[in-house]
Amino acid sequence: MIAHIFFGGISLVIGLFILLIKKGDKRHKSIGNIFFYAMILTVFSAFIMTYLRPNYFLFIVGVFTAYMLLSGKRYLKKKKITDVKHIDWLLTFIMLLFGAAFIAFGFYLVFKSNFFGIVFLVFGVISLVFVYQDYLNFKGKAGVKNYWLVTHFQRMIGSYIATITAFLVVNNTFLPGVIAWLLPTAILVPLIIFWSRKYEIKHKKLK
Repeated sequence: MIAHIFFGGISLVIGLFILLIKKGDKRHKSIGNIFFYAMILTVFSAFIMTYLRPNYFLFIVGVFTAYMLLSGKRYLKKKKITDVKHIDWLLTFIMLLFGAAFIAFGFYLVFKSNFFGIVFLVFGVISLVFVYQDYLNFKGKAGVKNYWLVTHFQRMIGSYIATITAFLVVNNTFLPGVIAWLLPTAILVPLIIFWSRKYEIKHKKLK
């Protein structure tokens, strides 16, 4: 518990700092590595906590965050189609399974008049969107040349969204549950769109 709070706190602070500084320079890369490993330790401790005291909400956030982190880090090594390895396909397949499970469980909760299922549906849809993005990138069908850089930004910010979400949900005392779960996504997704458009290099169309 202490380790989870400690590394989670570091991730929250460093993640915010990375959002504010210039992207792509040595400082960004160095601080980004600290963020990555702090987040990995946060996720690892979260899985231990869910094992000792079952909490499927924390487990879901952990799975989503782990995928964002690992795939985001891996994309820095996938500048060509030939750089795609079996581990990359495995990560994508695992997220496909979890994304489908999130959606199925979300519908189940909604049908039971538990509208917290909306949260599962949102996370499930986002998961499948990323899975489809992986498929296009791995097959060389990405719409931008530097897909590896754009996707790296998207995934790392996505992992930060998951971290803020977990922090807000655990410490929330005034917001409705669904709002607490979805607010970080609503605020930071526009940043993902902004940076994606800023850094992407479009493929030139042949005349």
